Amino acid sequence: MNIPRHVAIIMDGNGRWANSRGLPRIKGHKAGVVLVEEIVDAAAKAGIKHLSLYAFSTENWRRPDSEITVIMSMLRLYMRIVKNKLCENGIRFHFLGDLESMPEGIQVDARELEAATEGGSAMTFHLAVNYGSRLELVRAARKCIADGLTAEQIDEAAIEERLWTKGVPDVDLLIRTSGEQRISNFLLWQCAYAEFYFASCHWPDFTREEFNKALDAFSVRERRFGGV
Repeated sequence: MNIPRHVAIIMDGNGRWANSRGLPRIKGHKAGVVLVEEIVDAAAKAGIKHLSLYAFSTENWRRPDSEITVIMSMLRLYMRIVKNKLCENGIRFHFLGDLESMPEGIQVDARELEAATEGGSAMTFHLAVNYGSRLELVRAARKCIADGLTAEQIDEAAIEERLWTKGVPDVDLLIRTSGEQRISNFLLWQCAYAEFYFASCHWPDFTREEFNKALDAFSVRERRFGGV
């Protein structure tokens, strides 16, 4: 079976999952957090080397303050309780996004988790929080200028060296749940030649079995890396 090196997932549909059950939106977010552990485990066991999950975008700050507060609290709790399991399974954690703009407590928790798991070699788990691909590209371009590069020196390698995903292979498979078929400012540069897979179920229903269906679909695709 052809296994992708890097799988990225846009975890969409937590709110709609909750609404369809007559539950508050926050219940959907909690169910989504529970599923993260299952998919991280499934990806590692499948032999995937990089898993990127889109948890909170730069645009998500427009949500109601009460919802954001709960999401941030769940994020801190998750980063604290997942440490031992990631270490036991040799999984390295990487915060993917604008960490410096996050609340101080989250910065501390993220850096502690990265440090605790830095020796993991089975898989790297990239959790995208406060992430926006356009912001990432703007920051990379500004860094090129700040580093004194001339226009002629700014090429693809120079940009990639300054992305938040420095040293990470491009995305092979991008999955989005909840039936939506758009990329939503996620890993635009890194998904240049990715295969797309759109699942109709909401994220809390995207079980290990659904994940394996996506891997099966990827394995039979004929990939092309040219312009057409």
